[in-house]
Amino acid sequence: MSASDRSDRARDRSPGNRSPGNRSPRDRPLGDRPIAEPTTSDRSPDDRSPGDRSSDDRLPDPHDNGADRSSAVVGLPPPAELLPAARSLFGDRLPLAIEYAGLLATDGVVRGLTGPREAPRIWDRHILNCAAIVELISPAASVVDVGSGAGLPGIVLAVARPDLSVILVEPLARRTAFLSEVVTALGLDRATVVRARAEECGRPSRSGSTALMPADIVTARALAPLDRLAAWCLPLAAEGGRVLALKGETAGREIEEHRAAIARLGGGAPAVRVCGAGLIDPPTTVVEIVRASTVAPAAQPRPGRTAAGRPRADRPRGTGRPRRR
Repeated sequence: MSASDRSDRARDRSPGNRSPGNRSPRDRPLGDRPIAEPTTSDRSPDDRSPGDRSSDDRLPDPHDNGADRSSAVVGLPPPAELLPAARSLFGDRLPLAIEYAGLLATDGVVRGLTGPREAPRIWDRHILNCAAIVELISPAASVVDVGSGAGLPGIVLAVARPDLSVILVEPLARRTAFLSEVVTALGLDRATVVRARAEECGRPSRSGSTALMPADIVTARALAPLDRLAAWCLPLAAEGGRVLALKGETAGREIEEHRAAIARLGGGAPAVRVCGAGLIDPPTTVVEIVRASTVAPAAQPRPGRTAAGRPRADRPRGTGRPRRR
């Protein structure tokens, strides 16, 4: 072979001159790269091809839900051991939950809404933990999710229960942007994103916009100690409505510590509810507070003064106006 022939063949093998079919996976655009298939011995029950699964083992197609979405979202199916719980909690809405899990594990991590170490625990620690509280919510209820963050539990409830009307309240712009994109991507027509602080939603704002309508259910997850959480959430609940605060092992201790403060805010006796027992491990611990009465918001003190109108003790002396003689 002549030197010119060898030069021509080397040029044909260069990445820029390869045809799309002859390019290596590394040279192809991301969307064109083939996905490596695991061998049969390495496949989990959820990774097997449809022909290898029995009808009971098959996961639903994440995009076969009747909606025509132009841009498909790559989903994250639940692990095999969590699949029965996921099916029980989401039913035929499981494909949407799979898509949402994929968004949390990808965009959620990139945008700093989900920790990178949380991706392997998306289903057990977050999605199923939130979905379990649907047993406490009556049909066609209105829900306000305070401090929604990445949509936990608000998006999960909107996915699992299409009969619910869900308002996602979140003050940070990057989080509300993510929530709005998720609502659009999943086609959650009864979910609304509101960028505001919880205390701004309980009264008319200075801009003239009206406060949120009192809700049947107000949810919050890992937001604040129970006294502060009650101060933010109880004003958003209708009289007779309930606050559902997702808590952990500290639920009982927080109830005893903040029982008096909750009563002053118009809340009834808080109670611990355990959701998903026998379905998920550990089950979800919820503090339930009924809004028993309406309490007028406390007057805001002037800067530098207490609610009673007295100067604050820590105010430096000599900084006020001189007295007239």
